[in-house]
Amino acid sequence: MELYAGIDLHSNNSVVTVLDEQDRTVYARRLPNNLDAIVSALRACAGSVRGVAVESTYNWYWLVDGLQAAGFTVHLVNTAAVKQYDGLKHGGDFSDARHLAHLLRLGILPVGYIYPREERAVRDLLRKRSQLVRQRCTQILSIENLMARNLGSRATGNAIKRWEPENIDAMELLDEQKQALKANLAVMKCIDCQVNQLERSILAKVKLREDYQALKTVSGIGEILAVTIALETGDIGRFAGAGNFASYARMVDSRRESNGKKKGVGNVKCGNKYLSWAFIEAAHFAVRYDATIKRWYQKKCAGSLSVVAIKAVAHKLARACYHVIKDGTPFDAGRAFS
Repeated sequence: MELYAGIDLHSNNSVVTVLDEQDRTVYARRLPNNLDAIVSALRACAGSVRGVAVESTYNWYWLVDGLQAAGFTVHLVNTAAVKQYDGLKHGGDFSDARHLAHLLRLGILPVGYIYPREERAVRDLLRKRSQLVRQRCTQILSIENLMARNLGSRATGNAIKRWEPENIDAMELLDEQKQALKANLAVMKCIDCQVNQLERSILAKVKLREDYQALKTVSGIGEILAVTIALETGDIGRFAGAGNFASYARMVDSRRESNGKKKGVGNVKCGNKYLSWAFIEAAHFAVRYDATIKRWYQKKCAGSLSVVAIKAVAHKLARACYHVIKDGTPFDAGRAFS
C-alpha cells in the first residue's frame, strides 16, 4: 500500500499525518521535534511511504536533511502557494498536515527548491557576512550622528573606518561622549575582523566555480556580488528561462489584470531578497562604470523616474546573468542593452 505523509512543522513540535491511496488517514499525531521519533513513526506505518511533504518554515533544515538521510523522498512545500478552501469552518495543525499529504497524493503539491546541504552552509555563511555588514553600518551611522549632534560636523564612512582611539581623543568632546564613540569604534573594528575572515573562507570555497568566474565578467559585478548571485541562485537548471530567474530575483512587476485593466497586485516580496539586492547594487555600479549601460540608462531616465530606470537596468542584468551562468559565455553589454 502506498502512503503519503504531510508534516506541519513548528518550533518545538511537528504534526505528522499519513494518508493511504484512498485518502484515508492511517496516522495522525503531534510529535516532539525529534528526528528519531518522526522517522520511527513513518516507518511504523504499514505500507510504502512514497513521499513526505514538509512545510517550509524557518527551521526546516534538520528535518529535511534527516529524512533524506533516512531514505525518504522529501518535498519542501512552497507555503506561499498552498491555499486551502476559504469556506472551511475549522482549520488547525492536523488539517494543515493532512492537506499537504492530500496535495502530495494528487500530485499537485507546490514545492520549493531543496538547496544541497553542503552548498547551503556556504550560502548561509555569506548571509551571515551580510548581517555583520549591516551591523557595521549601524556603528558607523551612530558615530556620524553623535558627531553631528555634538560637533556640528560629519566624517565620511571611509574616514571612520581608518580611525584609531587617538583620533577620538583629539576631538573637543566630553569624556562620556568620547567613550561612546570609542565603544562604537571598537565594535566596528571587531565586526570588520569577522567580515574579513568570512570573506576569505567563502571565496576559498567558490573561487573555482565556473558560475562565479563567469559572473565576474558582467558589468557592475565584483567578487562579493558574483559570490552572492552564484550561491543564491543554486542550480540554474531549476529555472525554465531567463524570465523565471528574473522573477525569482524580484525584478518583475507583480500585478493582476482583467480585460486589459489592472485589478491589483500580487506578492511583491515573492522571490529572493538577496538576489534583488545584488542586482540593484550591480545596476548602480554598471551605470557608473560601463558606458554602454550608462547610455541605455540615460535614455530610460528621459521617459521615467531614475528609480524605475535603475530597476530596468537590474532586470536586464538579471536576464543576462541567467545566460552567463547557464551557457558559460562572457557578458556582452552591447547585446544585453541593445
